[in-house]
Amino acid sequence: MSQNSYCPDRFNYARRRTQEVRVGQIGIGGDQPIRVQSMTTTDTMDVAATVAQSIRMIDVGCELVRITAPSKRDAEALGDIMTKLRASGHDTPLVADIHFTPNAAEIAADHVEKIRVNPGNYADKKRFENLEYTDETYAEELVRIREKFTPLVQKCKRLGRAMRIGTNHGSLSDRIMSRYGDTALGMVESALEFLRICVDEGYRDLVVSMKSSNPQVMVQAYRLLVARMAEEDMAFPLHLGVTEAGDGEDGRVKSALGIGTLLEDGLGDTVRVSLTEEPEAEMPVGRMLVERYEERQGHEPIAPVDHSLDPFNYSRRACGEVGNVGGKHVPVVVHTLREGDTEPAHLFGAGYRYSVPLDKWNLDEAACDYVYAGRQPLNFCLPGTLQVLLDAEVWRGLPSPPEQHIPLWTADQAMNALPAPAKGQTHWIRVTRADVTEALAGAMTSVDGAMRQDVVWVVETHHVHAMVDLRTTVLALDQFGLDAPVVLRRSWQGLDEERLTLQSATDLGGPMIDGLGDGIWLDALDTPLQKRNALSFGILQAARTRISKTEYISCPSCGRTLFDLQETTAKIREVTNHLKGVKIGIMGCIVNGPGEMADADYGYVGTGPGKITLYKEKEVVRRNVPEDEAVQALIELIQEHGDWVDASATG
Repeated sequence: MSQNSYCPDRFNYARRRTQEVRVGQIGIGGDQPIRVQSMTTTDTMDVAATVAQSIRMIDVGCELVRITAPSKRDAEALGDIMTKLRASGHDTPLVADIHFTPNAAEIAADHVEKIRVNPGNYADKKRFENLEYTDETYAEELVRIREKFTPLVQKCKRLGRAMRIGTNHGSLSDRIMSRYGDTALGMVESALEFLRICVDEGYRDLVVSMKSSNPQVMVQAYRLLVARMAEEDMAFPLHLGVTEAGDGEDGRVKSALGIGTLLEDGLGDTVRVSLTEEPEAEMPVGRMLVERYEERQGHEPIAPVDHSLDPFNYSRRACGEVGNVGGKHVPVVVHTLREGDTEPAHLFGAGYRYSVPLDKWNLDEAACDYVYAGRQPLNFCLPGTLQVLLDAEVWRGLPSPPEQHIPLWTADQAMNALPAPAKGQTHWIRVTRADVTEALAGAMTSVDGAMRQDVVWVVETHHVHAMVDLRTTVLALDQFGLDAPVVLRRSWQGLDEERLTLQSATDLGGPMIDGLGDGIWLDALDTPLQKRNALSFGILQAARTRISKTEYISCPSCGRTLFDLQETTAKIREVTNHLKGVKIGIMGCIVNGPGEMADADYGYVGTGPGKITLYKEKEVVRRNVPEDEAVQALIELIQEHGDWVDASATG
């Protein structure tokens, strides 16, 4: 399979060409704009509440409203919901969300314009069993699935309904897991089995999704899906989303890292941002993600480079180490200090707290590794792990540069004035795609023309197609055989915090998904340092490249949810947010719970009114815990398995 088969041009923005699918009054794919949608959180049987929430969603820009239909009665209620919405003057298409119940899907098709089915649980079960199949017995399973799924396909074709085949990483069936493993390939094959049935029936009003709570897996699965569909002459539109992204900044970073990375490569025709918040809060976030691409086409060209980058599998770019950058070190975080920020107190936002009475530094888990001080050396005793970047001409002019200070050279300076290598001294060089050649020439040794081993490269971009420009510049450096670490830098000015969060997660996080960065430098001086620092570490955590805090896999709630997800998530976060590296899944119901628990260390899943089931990874350890006791029971479970530390011990 060609590495570029998912994206004909990985260097210049061009939206993938798909067929257009009509969903009620709107189109998805083709020449249509990228659509933004969400899902109600009300009980579907509460028609009035569902209609009222749907209208609130529509009023803030929701272009498709999805409503869960877990039973035949819920599916029947969709008729009343549709009638009342239309009577109120709203023609926004409705989507029925189906899990486990094919009969509900067929009823829902009588009432709504689109049906979403999950191939992992439409005709299969998930018990985490390892099943043995021969080619013949597996083929028999496909016949069984065809028999179960075809009636819905035929009905949707007859009524002119659209359908989304929506694979979830957390709910792959035992059959798929046994044959393909817990992989992006398994996600793709799960969808293709259903897509082939539709195509065989002459039904092509299809949208496809590959959702995961892990943005890295999600990106790889969508890329692989597009490549595989192309092989089978399929051009169905894509619905993009990171499932169970969570709330607040973490949920936005995860969503932008997954959705934004794919949008940069021209993939995606409709998006849903899954936040553990009211659905109305998802609309502005989704709109901010897609608005960047409304005028992206026709940008200043980015020259392509030959490369062997594998878009379907993560592999960190191999390089030597310079100081604590590159090699096997986790990616570093760099920040720019504002002019005049030259006192110990100015490092507080970067994770360093100095106690005057104790004359002692305390470091947060998320303490940055480098600060750029420009033209102002920091003349106080620095914490042992922190290093300072100085403009090269300032550093060079100092009789004795302070310890832990490192020169930062421009490409032109590196070409003409980079000093000879000296033991213990490292150099950082700023480079854009335009000055790669001259910078590289300056970093070669005069002895044999080999590349120096004491240089960290700061790859910068000012291009509107920033993520791709950063990626391409790293690949261009590697064309010259560069075996050196790279730090990715981009500057922003004048953005509100929401847009800064989304754009930085996309532009700096996207190359990390492809394994191309040894550090990030998020430069936004009109944003407080504490915010920049939290955001930088959040991007690295979402990309699964550096873990500095607890991770929450928290679903966005829907009509199936059996407790107040927002309140419960806040309670769990309050008592566990000091557990670095521990992953906690918080699920409103069983639909994706067991599967997502396999990616989490601990799980908290609603299984009945006021009842919670606790998981250790994918294993149930306590059933039907009363909700008012469940958070304490979760703490005790974490303690039993040795992952608990007291908050006081962390800092």
